[in-house]
Amino acid sequence: MNQQGVRWTAEQVLALAPDDASRKTGSRLGTAGSWSEAGSSGSGAVWGLCKGSGSKPYRTVVDTAGGSPAYKCSCPSRKFPCKHALGLLLLWAADDPTVRDSEVPDWAREWLAARSEKAGRKAGSPDAKSGEGEGTSGGAADPEAARRRAERRAERITMGATELEQRLTDLLRGGLAAAEQTGYAMWEETAARMVDAQAPGLAARVRDLGAIPASGPGWPVRLLEECAMLHLLDVAWLGRDRLPEPLAATVRTRVGLTAPAAGPPVRDRWLVLAQYDTPDGKLVTRRIWLYGKESGRTALVLSFGAAGRAPEIALPVGLMLDTELTYYPGAGQLRADVGERFGAPVAIDAPPPGRGTAEALSAYGRALRDDPWLEAWPVTLSDVIPVPSGDGWQLAEGSGGGAALPVDPRALSRPGLWKLTALSGGGPVTVFGECGHRGFTPLTAWPEGSAETVPLIDT
Repeated sequence: MNQQGVRWTAEQVLALAPDDASRKTGSRLGTAGSWSEAGSSGSGAVWGLCKGSGSKPYRTVVDTAGGSPAYKCSCPSRKFPCKHALGLLLLWAADDPTVRDSEVPDWAREWLAARSEKAGRKAGSPDAKSGEGEGTSGGAADPEAARRRAERRAERITMGATELEQRLTDLLRGGLAAAEQTGYAMWEETAARMVDAQAPGLAARVRDLGAIPASGPGWPVRLLEECAMLHLLDVAWLGRDRLPEPLAATVRTRVGLTAPAAGPPVRDRWLVLAQYDTPDGKLVTRRIWLYGKESGRTALVLSFGAAGRAPEIALPVGLMLDTELTYYPGAGQLRADVGERFGAPVAIDAPPPGRGTAEALSAYGRALRDDPWLEAWPVTLSDVIPVPSGDGWQLAEGSGGGAALPVDPRALSRPGLWKLTALSGGGPVTVFGECGHRGFTPLTAWPEGSAETVPLIDT
């Protein structure tokens, strides 16, 4: 451990890798023989020169302050972090004497100073966003222009939702079996119409519908269920003026309108519980779950990456950050933005408080009441044991009460389930994950009586 707080584990470092290839090549560079003039500082900077194929070594520097690292490397790679940054962090995480406490070299100090200055300017600039999902850049916002833009976009979305309702009606009138013959082209064309209507949320749900007929046995039931949820969203948008404001805000978000994070910042010691990436075409969405040690609130931080680039925000699982979060409007109040950070991150000293399976289901049910389109709700289960059940698995309460939650079938093929089983060894564990209508997806676990955080899913 150094002055800036806890050193990350190798697993936390590798969780930052943008892909498997970077994870493998970065691991090979995590040895002292690849580096020279490496060092670290109490402010959170790590740097070094890495031997490459050319005559000059690559200059690599990482700023780990605040738990969300930033990287700079002179190599030509377009990946963030590149393999050199991963290798350097692995060397630092191992507390290798090659990365000794020393004075920051000039080439690294210049980048760190520029980054600090940029962060200061960003913190001092006012938020220019206004309107219903619309913003302005540069200068003062024009409220009247923003209102007109918001009205025009709302009209386009209303036209798109009305058209989508007609298409759903035609589908049901012709019978769901026809969806298997028409193929995916019809759904893609409908999704494109929703994009034209500036309703990306509706477009994404239409594309999901198009994939259901090829999803295996029982697809007509699943298609009918998802058509019903899409119909409910259409109707909610068309009648949004009659909804309570929290639910109306949720509807706006679900159709694809964005609004800035609002309300007073919540400062807490936030536990980084889970982080994973979900690719969707050319876009990668990173989901990071946090838990406030004092407030008891859960938060979801979303970050996006495109064109082969990893999402910008990365918070290694198992760390605790003293920082501020600002929540977005809407029912549930889970999504938040990370604000100012105070001090260095430290290791989680205890898992979040857990609950039983019945209470977890009740929490999911209450969340569905506020947001009917919710796919999953974050839950920490305590004193549960992974056990086989028929063709799948379930998390059974270790108290012997007989209550259990089934594991989501989509998680059965992931190595994290076997890691959880090995960690349990037939004994109770604490597990954090997402509880949805298909079951529970384990994301992170803690052995009984231990504060060691074990991620169960790769980024």
